Amino acid sequence: MTTPDTATPDRTAASAPRPPTGKPATAPSRPGRPAGTSGKVPLGRRFRRDRALLLMSAPALLLVLVFHYIPILGNVVAFQDYDPYLSTNGVTAVLESPWVGFDQFERVFSDPDFWHAVENTLVLFLLQLVLFFPVPIALALLVNSVLRPRVRAVVQSVLYLPHFFSWVLVVTVFQQILGGAGIIAQTLRRHGYEGFDLMTDPGIFRFLVTAEGIWKDAGWGVIVFLAALAAVNQELYEAAAMDGASRWRRMWHVTLPALRPIIALLLVLRVGDALTVGFEQLLLQRDAVGPGAAEVLDTFVWWTGLRSQDFSYAAAAGLIKGVVGLVLVLSANKAAHLMGEQGVYRK
Repeated sequence: MTTPDTATPDRTAASAPRPPTGKPATAPSRPGRPAGTSGKVPLGRRFRRDRALLLMSAPALLLVLVFHYIPILGNVVAFQDYDPYLSTNGVTAVLESPWVGFDQFERVFSDPDFWHAVENTLVLFLLQLVLFFPVPIALALLVNSVLRPRVRAVVQSVLYLPHFFSWVLVVTVFQQILGGAGIIAQTLRRHGYEGFDLMTDPGIFRFLVTAEGIWKDAGWGVIVFLAALAAVNQELYEAAAMDGASRWRRMWHVTLPALRPIIALLLVLRVGDALTVGFEQLLLQRDAVGPGAAEVLDTFVWWTGLRSQDFSYAAAAGLIKGVVGLVLVLSANKAAHLMGEQGVYRK
C-alpha cells in the first residue's frame, strides 16, 4: 500500500501557471508604481512629497541667493570705470559709470603686485595640499582604530574644538607660544639662550600659516572621513583577517579603497579652492610680516578695492580669480573621472 506522499503528485504545484518556454517570467512591479511605467515621478508630485524638506532648505537657499548669486551681478563694474560718487545710490552709479571694456584686465595683467600675489597664493596652496590635506585622513584612521568608545569620543571632541575658534583667537594662541614674548622665547631667555620671534619672520611665514590651518581645521575634516569609515562593511575586515592580513594590510586594501571616493571629491573641491587660502588669517598677520610674504589674491583684492577704492580694478582681479577657480574645478573633476572616480558630478 502506497502512501499519498509518494504516490499522489502535488496537484497544486502541477496546476500553478508557468511562463512560456523561452520567455523570462515577468518580474512583479514595485509597490506604488503602475506596471509598465518608467518609474519617473512627476515634478508636481515630487514637490508635494518633499515640501517639508524644501521648506527647511528655503532659508539657506535664500541666504545663498542674496549673499552669493545676486552679488555676481556686481562684476559688471570690472568692465567700467566705476565711480560710486556719480550718484547718491551705488546701484544707479553702475548705470552712469563709463564703459572701458577690457582696460581694467590689462591693468591687472601688467601689475607686478598682482603676479606676486598669485605666486604667494600658489605656494601657500601647494604647501597646504601637501602638508594639510593628508592630516585629516591620518587622524581619521587613528581615531577609527581606537576601540574604546569613551576614549574615541574624548579624542574627537579635542580634535573638533579648535574649528570653533575664530582666527583672531588662533593667531593669538600662536603668538603667545611662538612670538617674541611667547612662552618658548621667554623660557629660552630664562635659561641663557637667545630668544626668537617666529610670528614676524617672513621666511617661515608660509609654514606658520599652514601649521595654523592644520591646528584649526584638521579635526573638523576628520568628520567626513569618519562617516565614510562607518559605512565600510565590517565583514571585509573579518574576511581579510581570516586570510591572514595584518592590520596594515587591512588598512591598505580595505580602509583606503573605501576612502578613495571621498578623497577624490575633497581633492577636487580643494583644487577648485586653490586661489582662496585664507583671507582673515592672512590679513591679521599681514602687518607683522609685510605684504611681500602675506599678500595673496584675496588680500590684494581687498586692499586695492576697499582701501584704495579702485573698485573696477579689484572686480577685474576677483573675476580673473573666479574664472581660474572654475577652470581648476573642471580640470580636477575630469582627472577624477579618468581615475575612475565620480568627483563633484558624474560624467
